[in-house]
Amino acid sequence: MAITSANQLELLQTAEAVAREKMIDPDLVIEAMEDSLARAAKSRYGSEMDIRVKIDRKTGNATFTRVRTVVEDEAVENYQAQLTVKQAEPYLANPQVGDEIVDEVPPVELGRIAAQSAKQVILQRVREAERDRQYEEFKDRAGTIINGVVKREEYGNIIVDVGRGEAILRRNEKIGRESYRPNDRIRAYVKDVRRETRGPQIFLSRTDPQFMAELFKMEVPEIYDGVIEIKACARDPGSRAKIAVISYDNSIDPVGACVGMRGSRVQAVVGELQGEKIDIIPWSDDQATFLVNALQPAEVAKVVFDEDAARIEVVVPDEQLSLAIGRRGQNVRLASQLTGLDIDILTEEEESKRRQAEFNARTKLFMDALDLDEFFAQLLVAEGFTNLEEVAYVDLDELLSIDGVDEGTASELQTRAREHLEAANKAALENARALGAEDSLIEFEGLTPQMVEALAKDGVKTLEDFATCADWELAGGWTTVNGARLKDEGLLEPYDVSLEEAQNMVMTARVMLGWVDPTEMEAEETEAADDEVEGEGDNAVAEDKEAGV
Repeated sequence: MAITSANQLELLQTAEAVAREKMIDPDLVIEAMEDSLARAAKSRYGSEMDIRVKIDRKTGNATFTRVRTVVEDEAVENYQAQLTVKQAEPYLANPQVGDEIVDEVPPVELGRIAAQSAKQVILQRVREAERDRQYEEFKDRAGTIINGVVKREEYGNIIVDVGRGEAILRRNEKIGRESYRPNDRIRAYVKDVRRETRGPQIFLSRTDPQFMAELFKMEVPEIYDGVIEIKACARDPGSRAKIAVISYDNSIDPVGACVGMRGSRVQAVVGELQGEKIDIIPWSDDQATFLVNALQPAEVAKVVFDEDAARIEVVVPDEQLSLAIGRRGQNVRLASQLTGLDIDILTEEEESKRRQAEFNARTKLFMDALDLDEFFAQLLVAEGFTNLEEVAYVDLDELLSIDGVDEGTASELQTRAREHLEAANKAALENARALGAEDSLIEFEGLTPQMVEALAKDGVKTLEDFATCADWELAGGWTTVNGARLKDEGLLEPYDVSLEEAQNMVMTARVMLGWVDPTEMEAEETEAADDEVEGEGDNAVAEDKEAGV
């Protein structure tokens, strides 16, 4: 094959045909042709030469040129493509480093192998351009609903034609036991668009909670306009779902707007989701109120919130327990996903038994430690005292406010409590020393003898050992494994040491040991504080803009 006048126009026609078929820029195809011809010419003239090809966009004429670049004397590495300033003087007037000498060379004859290689280069470049075009087209459609036509099924995964590309609906992203045949129309949520070596991958989902949210946005004009907002949603695909909505217009009921006249709007969504039952609940900033709404249709008697553990205990009447939990735990699981909290369901009877057990345990503590009779110990518990430290160091007036307690009795109570605590501290200290705890740990500010004893039992016996501990190892915490939250027991958790207190103690120990420079810590804290103030300022400016200020 030779690049002659007979086939010059054919190059342009081929480029336009390929570009039209693949829906890419014709210039990209021509550039690929230029690159392939240049490679073929290098195989003819020598691979070390810098051969370039330029195809005229109007006539299709291909021009082959050899380019040599002027470089410093010591920078010459390729004598076929580079030359020194002195060597360039016969070709250029006053040559400078960086100048190029361009000589036209005769067109090459493409043999069978060279032509095949050129074809592969063009196809590769066209494929890359097509992939880039597809990625640019679909990357901004992630998070939206797309319509397509089923092309085929591969190992349970559905390949969907979405116009200018193909998408994949994995079998675990289908609702229940959905089955599709070729040419079936399908509607799905674009979960992710990734650029991969084999081309852009478009991943669809029909089980994602946001699919339901986008369907409601299509069916409910108030959501599309922003008058009603979907704050949270949770799904058990194909079975049941919960969606929390809030209205920014007091005259519009968010739940009623989503349900529609005679349920027309919600039924349209239910039909698309294969009959999935949907509970629409009002959103509330108050977590307890929101949780009560989320557990509908069950009635809730009481809610106890544990901020440290991000858990909520919900007390329900005995006859409401099965309704609150739901079939196979479905109702409480969806409520947990909706609120982002772990929920423990208790009946009123179970909660009463637990409270009675706590009451009895505290009563026995006061009876044994303070040598009190049962009635007086129960009186202290009923007044809200939970441990000996509260009795020993509380303001005397709080004890005097208890019926039947005079100044002498109050003083005697505090004296007994302090003596008991001192004896317990002494015993804990002796046990800690026996376990090998060193003075550096015993004298560390913030650690009680009982804490030192607990640390020594676990092998933490020196200040160096303590400084290597993580904050969660001391204060405890929660770890999420496969979607389930697991409790991490902390060494000092029984002594009500918070995560922040544990962090401060560990950092103090590291500073004392010289592991951390306190000046660097102060600089980091100052920088963090400045960033926070700057962020608040940005938010304030944004709010002013929204308000039209």
